[in-house]
Amino acid sequence: MKVRIRVRPNSRTEEVTREGDGFMVNVKEPPHEGRANRAVIKLLAGHFGVPQSRVTILSGLRSRDKVVEITDQ
Repeated sequence: MKVRIRVRPNSRTEEVTREGDGFMVNVKEPPHEGRANRAVIKLLAGHFGVPQSRVTILSGLRSRDKVVEITDQ
């Protein structure tokens, strides 16, 4: 499944919330050297109950707006 997300780095809390047709992902990590992207993958994997290896950022590696693919197999 492909999901549109918007990332808010440097947040006080880490959470995934539904927003319109996508998700808002708040992470504590800064957007430096891919740390926020790794935190997004970890948080989405926990939210959807899949291993981190099943979550892939398809587009938006350097943007707050991303398209993420989550596979269950």
